[in-house]
Amino acid sequence: MTSREREMGSPPNLPPARRSALIRVKTFAPYLILSVAPLCWAGNIVLARGMADTIPPVAFAFWRWTLALALILPFTLRQVALDWTEITRRWKRLFLLAALGISGFNTLLYTAVHTTTAINGALIQTSMPAVIVLLSRLMYGENVTGRQLKGVFLCLLGAGLIVLRGDRRSLLTLSFVQGDLLMVIAVLLYGLYSTLLRQRPVIHALSFLTATFALGAAGLLPVYLAELAVIGPFALDRGAVFSLLYVALFPSIVAYFCWNKGVDLVGPNRAGLFINLIPAFASLLSVWLLDESIRWFHIGGMGLIAGGMMVFYRARV
Repeated sequence: MTSREREMGSPPNLPPARRSALIRVKTFAPYLILSVAPLCWAGNIVLARGMADTIPPVAFAFWRWTLALALILPFTLRQVALDWTEITRRWKRLFLLAALGISGFNTLLYTAVHTTTAINGALIQTSMPAVIVLLSRLMYGENVTGRQLKGVFLCLLGAGLIVLRGDRRSLLTLSFVQGDLLMVIAVLLYGLYSTLLRQRPVIHALSFLTATFALGAAGLLPVYLAELAVIGPFALDRGAVFSLLYVALFPSIVAYFCWNKGVDLVGPNRAGLFINLIPAFASLLSVWLLDESIRWFHIGGMGLIAGGMMVFYRARV
C-alpha cells in the first residue's frame, strides 16, 4: 500500500481498481459536501427576494434560527451535554461566531433585499471568496500564489458574467443604495466568520451548530421584539410557513453543517471559492421556480467558475 493510500484510509485488502475508486471518492467528497451549501443558500436568496414584502427581515432571521434550533435539538441534546463544559468555557468565541455568521450576515441579507436590486446584491456577494483569501492572509499570514489569484479572478469573472447577464453596460448603471452597503457589510461579516472557523472550540460539529443557532437566535431576540413593536406581526399564511420551514432546514442546518465540515477539510481559502456557485445555482433555480430561460451567459459564467476552481485547486502554495 502506498503512502497516499494510507493517508486516505484505504482498506488494505481491496483490489487495486476498487481501492483507487475509493481514494477518488474520498478526494472529491469534501468538494461535493461544499457544493451543497451554495445550492441551499441560492434557494435562500431566491426565497428572500420573493418574501421581502411579506416577512420583515429580523423576524425572518429570528424565526429561521429558532425553528432550526428546535429541529436539531432533539438529535443533538445528548452531544451538547457531553460538550457542555467546553461550550460554557468558550461561550464568548461561540457568541462571536454566532453574531457574525448566524445573526449578522443573514439579517443584513434579508434587510438588503428590500432596497437593493438583484444584480447588485448578487454581484457584491461574489466578492466573498476574495474577502476570505484576504482575511486569511492578513490574520494568519496564509500564502496565496499568483496561480491561485488567477483562479479567484476567473471565478469572480464567471459570477459577474451571470449577474450582469452578459451586458457590460449594466455595470455602468450600478448605484450603491442602502441595500448595497448592507450587502458589503454582510459579506465582510461572513468572510470573517469563515476565517475564524479554524479557531472554533474543539467540540462536536452538532454541538457547534446547536450552540451557534441558540446564541444567534438569542442575540436577535431583542432586535426582533423591537421590530415587532414598530411593524407588528406578519401574516402566517401558507407561503410564510413554507418559507420559514425551508430556510430553517436547508440554508440553516444542511448548508451550515456542510459548509463547516468543508472548511475543516479543505481550509477557508479553498472553501471560500465555492461561494461563487451561488449565482450559478440561483440562475438554475430561477429557471425552475420563475420560468426563466437559460441564456448563453449562464452557461459561459458557470464554465468560467468551473475553470477558475480547477486553476485554483491545481495551484501549489
